[in-house]
Amino acid sequence: MEGDGDGDGEPKGATTAVSPPWDELVSAALLGTDRRPAAGPPEELLDNAAIQTVRRRAGLVPAMAAGRPPAAPPDPRRAVPQAARRRLAQLLADRSAPAHAGGRRGTAPDLGELLPQWLALANERGMRAPAALLPALLDAARARTDLRPGALTFAGPRGLWLARHNPEWRFALRGASGSAALTDPGDTVGVQRLWQEGLFAERVAVLGAVRAHDPDAARALLAGTWSTERAEDRLMFLDSLRDGLSAADEPFLEGALADRSRNVRATAAELLSALPGSALAGRMARRAASCVSLDRTGDGAAIAVEAPHECDAEMQRDGIAPRPPGGRGERSWWLGQLVESAPLDSWPARLGGRTARAVVALPVTDGWGVELHAAWCRAAVRQGNAEWARALLGAPSQPPGEGAGTGSLAERAKLLSILPQEERAEWVARFISAHGLSEAFQLLGACVVPWAGALGRAVVDALEIARDAGSYPWSFSGVMGLAERCLDPSESPRLEALTAAPPEREGASPGAGSYWAEAFRRLVATLSLRLAMREELDARPPR
Repeated sequence: MEGDGDGDGEPKGATTAVSPPWDELVSAALLGTDRRPAAGPPEELLDNAAIQTVRRRAGLVPAMAAGRPPAAPPDPRRAVPQAARRRLAQLLADRSAPAHAGGRRGTAPDLGELLPQWLALANERGMRAPAALLPALLDAARARTDLRPGALTFAGPRGLWLARHNPEWRFALRGASGSAALTDPGDTVGVQRLWQEGLFAERVAVLGAVRAHDPDAARALLAGTWSTERAEDRLMFLDSLRDGLSAADEPFLEGALADRSRNVRATAAELLSALPGSALAGRMARRAASCVSLDRTGDGAAIAVEAPHECDAEMQRDGIAPRPPGGRGERSWWLGQLVESAPLDSWPARLGGRTARAVVALPVTDGWGVELHAAWCRAAVRQGNAEWARALLGAPSQPPGEGAGTGSLAERAKLLSILPQEERAEWVARFISAHGLSEAFQLLGACVVPWAGALGRAVVDALEIARDAGSYPWSFSGVMGLAERCLDPSESPRLEALTAAPPEREGASPGAGSYWAEAFRRLVATLSLRLAMREELDARPPR
């Protein structure tokens, strides 16, 4: 039969040349046909690329269909009301207004800053995440590590189920909050399997969950594999004992004092010193007592200090680091570690039966006062001793650095953290009333959100005083940012009068009035939005 082709069936005129391999075509395209003349002119390169593309696609073999994934687990928590659901979608989209020229933020609330608060409110109310918003929620948590605890709690078991199907959300399976939901702490078999086979973060999470459920079981779990763990892992596992620390942990921690890792030994010693009745605390009390005593040689009682002259092997075993950091003397370094590890309850008997406040008020000879008080501050925080915290804080009206107690704002913030919430807020409110806001930023961070009424009023009053005084407004931007997150929304009506631009005063910073007005309008808008968020989450479903 005659045809248009030759004997081998190829159409007449068809090329029999084999196009170059794909790798050569890619190389020629990247380097240019001038440098790779073997690839031919650009038109031929493109033709060959098209031929190779068709061949590569035609040669693909269909993959076997994967089995259907298991259904998402149920989430028995109650649903988010519709208005709150729409608000969450808006916050996840983060449609915040861009900053104005010169870095000014304008009057629109920062939605990204409100998202953590929304999640906290929803979690307090025991709500489950809307299924349709889970991808956006996991994306937000992937981008912002500060969101992860709240976001993973809100996402719940369905969020973990979804994260298993997307490598970009793998963090949810490793994170402590997500991992804790992988097994019931009372499920002995499941706990053992996760402890033996899980990722490191999953093991940390399950250890924390079991400790909250049964401290003895958690300690036994840790002891079972302690000798085979890496040093850095032992350190993290040991740190999990901080929550719920008790005398029952002492034997395990005493054993950890002989650990191969210096960091593990130091952490074990720190935890033991937080137990005033522990054997280590007793040893530290005896050592510290040999360094600090009552001096009656002068006109009045004072505290005499004789810092250690050496750091022997027994001290090092009990966690005393022998080498000081740069700029610190050895003796003061050793003294500070001894005093901060000694039980605070041991000092009244050593110093004439005085109360903590009377001890702190005693003068300290030879310039050791700052070092001694700083060590007592660390001891008060470590031991959670509110009586000593009050003594070391001093009166809030007292200028920093004057009178008894510590003048360090950082130390004061830590001391405040162990006081009851109401007392903490009242102390900071009185401090602000006496000294204004310039020194209070660190202290405000120690207060519980939302700020109590007295503290909120003190902050608003101080901001108004700063505005009326013509103060440089940008220096208060940090406090303004805190106020947006921490002020109780009920303070909003008091701020309405401050949203108008005040008249420019002589000597005031140029443009300060309009900046203050803009900042107060943003503050009012943010508080109104936070109030709306709360009301939306508390709305009852329609009947």
